[in-house]
Amino acid sequence: MEKTENLLVQQLKDKKTSQEAFRELVSQYKERLYWHIRNIVKDHDDSHDVLQNTFIKIFRNIDQFKGDSKLFSWMYRIATNESITFLNKKSKRLQISSEELQDSIINNLESDVYFEGSEIQLKLQKAIASLPQKQQQVFNMKYFEKLKYREIADILETSEGALKASYHIAVKKIEEFLKTN
Repeated sequence: MEKTENLLVQQLKDKKTSQEAFRELVSQYKERLYWHIRNIVKDHDDSHDVLQNTFIKIFRNIDQFKGDSKLFSWMYRIATNESITFLNKKSKRLQISSEELQDSIINNLESDVYFEGSEIQLKLQKAIASLPQKQQQVFNMKYFEKLKYREIADILETSEGALKASYHIAVKKIEEFLKTN
């Protein structure tokens, strides 16, 4: 896997092979990145917009990828930052706080034709939305995306110990939310 990832990065950085390598990259990672973004922004259409912006940023900045982390971690970091930037811009555009935007997004999930969740899943999404942003990210990556703490630490550029504590606190808050609501 690492050898093919290194080869893909080389091909992405080479002008002669960059177009084909980029198509392969998109094919290989679009679904995982889409669901990562969707866990943050919640809305299907917004997720596609952020995904497109993420891939544009990856393509434009591949020369800045130094290989200090896995390509996957680097792309997830870009997707995470693009998602947060998107939500911040959206709350500014709508002239509401980020908390109000989160509430609005969760309320819109009920009418989202792409959300196939049951009532308990909707309740879980409301519980997750009540968490601080960093805890939301850690919880989503660990619970939904089944990433290892090591991978999350690379993506969020933090320690595994801090992530474990953050995840534990998030789980407790979610449990409390589900009990009281």
